[in-house]
Amino acid sequence: MLATRSMLKTVAQNPAVRTAMFKNTSAVAPMGLRHFNASRPSMEQSPAAESELLRQQRKVRPVSPHLEIYQPQITWYLSGIHRITGCALGADVKYLYIDEWVYGFDQLGFYAGALAYLAGPAVGIQFDTAAIISAVGAAPVAAKVAAKTIVGAPFVFHSLNGIRHLVWDATKFIDIKDVYKTGYAVLGGTLVGTLYLASL
Repeated sequence: MLATRSMLKTVAQNPAVRTAMFKNTSAVAPMGLRHFNASRPSMEQSPAAESELLRQQRKVRPVSPHLEIYQPQITWYLSGIHRITGCALGADVKYLYIDEWVYGFDQLGFYAGALAYLAGPAVGIQFDTAAIISAVGAAPVAAKVAAKTIVGAPFVFHSLNGIRHLVWDATKFIDIKDVYKTGYAVLGGTLVGTLYLASL
């Protein structure tokens, strides 16, 4: 039934095939169309036959394209990084704070770690600030700069890109050239801001 519909649709959309179909049935065969001389009962198919026909058609159907066929663009890179940094600054990253590996708290993120630090004494968990400060003070300078860079870069990027999105919400800088300019400005601002925070 589906094959018959497909053939009739092709014939209806192509005037040359339609003319050849009614004038001379032998002219249709070289064009790649199948000619059915079927009675009405034999044109109908069972549901199982239709399912099998669909399954066979799906085997030869082209696969949908994926990211690897597209040319990389700053717009979708920044969109993905914005989402990742948003999750990282939320409560989805393990072992972001020193107190997480010192005290064994698992799956605390930036905000969750800060809230746990504030609420800890109220629920009976004692955070010893002096121990955390002494552990950080004993760390080498390279480790401190690396830790500040790891924490600062997502924060600066997400903040600047968030401002970029707010500007777009005000319908400013939304043509493609301005989108690219603001994207490069966010990357430059992220570099400068991260270096500044790491140097503190």
